Amino acid sequence: MKSAITLALFPEAKGGPFVICGGLAEGFERAARLGFDAVEIFPASAEELDARELKGLTERHKLKIAAVGSGAGWVKHKLHLTDPDATVRRRAQQFIAGIIDVAGRFDAPAILGSMQGRWNGDVSREQAVAWLAEALEQLGPRAHALGVPLLYEFLNRYETNLLNRVAESLEFLKTLRTQNVKLLCDLFHMNIEEADIAAALRSAGPKLGHVHFVDSNRLAMGLGHTDMKPIGAALREIGYTGYLSAEVLPFPDSESAAKQSLASFRDLTAQP
Repeated sequence: MKSAITLALFPEAKGGPFVICGGLAEGFERAARLGFDAVEIFPASAEELDARELKGLTERHKLKIAAVGSGAGWVKHKLHLTDPDATVRRRAQQFIAGIIDVAGRFDAPAILGSMQGRWNGDVSREQAVAWLAEALEQLGPRAHALGVPLLYEFLNRYETNLLNRVAESLEFLKTLRTQNVKLLCDLFHMNIEEADIAAALRSAGPKLGHVHFVDSNRLAMGLGHTDMKPIGAALREIGYTGYLSAEVLPFPDSESAAKQSLASFRDLTAQP
């Protein structure tokens, strides 16, 4: 397993669960200095992410890109895939497609999380899930053409009312023609929704594509009440070799959150 740290590049992300908020150069320098293997990047848009600068930074600091998030599509631009307005849905899909394209250039997957939206008002759950599936049927093959999966992140009930747990997310993925969508399991969301986090991770098996390594209170792992030992055992049991990425609040400050996350990562990977 490999370590990653989150880096948000747009000002609206401040106050959210991103260890570093700032520029690419600063983020890469800090990630390398602290000893992380990779950076998980959240740009304002694909167009605003300087691929040439990014390539230079990965080479200079010997860091990988763990994933590229599409969260700004919702947080900054208020786009999601289940909006009742077809024009908004189309713009949301185009936004994610751009993220997939830039991420794929660095052999990294794109993340679809908050942009999935929710159902309410005149939009039924069935219709919203159908729109989500329709988008994934387009976006999954786009990522496949670049040799990377598309990561779908199910969220807790307070952030979406579409899919909240591993079991129902796996059932949803089975309905898709594309087989290129994998799950992003965020331990914070799972702490709210799953009766047994380790068992849920085991059930994900080969469909597990990425892990957000975060404690029960959205702080760095080790600052809440999550028991890492069974989680580590479950990940090893299913042969997970991907990233444990610190999507955590920068508390008490960014540097402390980063160091605590990395210390916990090393503790987990050192388990027998």
